[in-house]
Amino acid sequence: MKAISFFNAALVSGLLLSVTGTAQAAGMQVSSSSFNDGGTIPATNAGDATACGGKGVSPQVAWTNLPAGTRSVAVAIVDPDGAKGSGINHWVVYNIDAARGELKEGEAQADIPGVTIGKNVAGIAAYRGMCPPAGDRPHHYVMTVIATDIKPGTLPAALSREELMARLKGHTLGGQSIVGLYGV
Repeated sequence: MKAISFFNAALVSGLLLSVTGTAQAAGMQVSSSSFNDGGTIPATNAGDATACGGKGVSPQVAWTNLPAGTRSVAVAIVDPDGAKGSGINHWVVYNIDAARGELKEGEAQADIPGVTIGKNVAGIAAYRGMCPPAGDRPHHYVMTVIATDIKPGTLPAALSREELMARLKGHTLGGQSIVGLYGV
């Protein structure tokens, strides 16, 4: 199994630190019933069956013990191994009321009441399932939940991950990630 390269680990950590100021907020917890941290992501959450072996269903994600003052959360899934190490954005979700506590599996494929979906690597506001090149070692998929002081529903629709991170600067209260692996 391939470990995240130092460059990729530094890139992901640096991006998170630039937004949250800390890689892990004290007590903040993130989990998924779709996959365990460090475990294999099931085919259900991967891209289409023809090329990627999956069904393209967004994974479940839950958050607890958010920092005081958290009003909304954002969720992103990034493959730091994708695009030959420059990274790929698979899912950008924001404007989520912190009290919601979770997104159920398949719930946030596209915008739903109280949830805004941002643009994935293809520039489409939708979930994009995992799909590393056939024969590659399994890729690492970093799912991060970011706690913010921004009122839910405030941010505009269809932001890219980079645009979202820019808007969150100065408004984040903490962040936590889990990592899953997927290969075809």
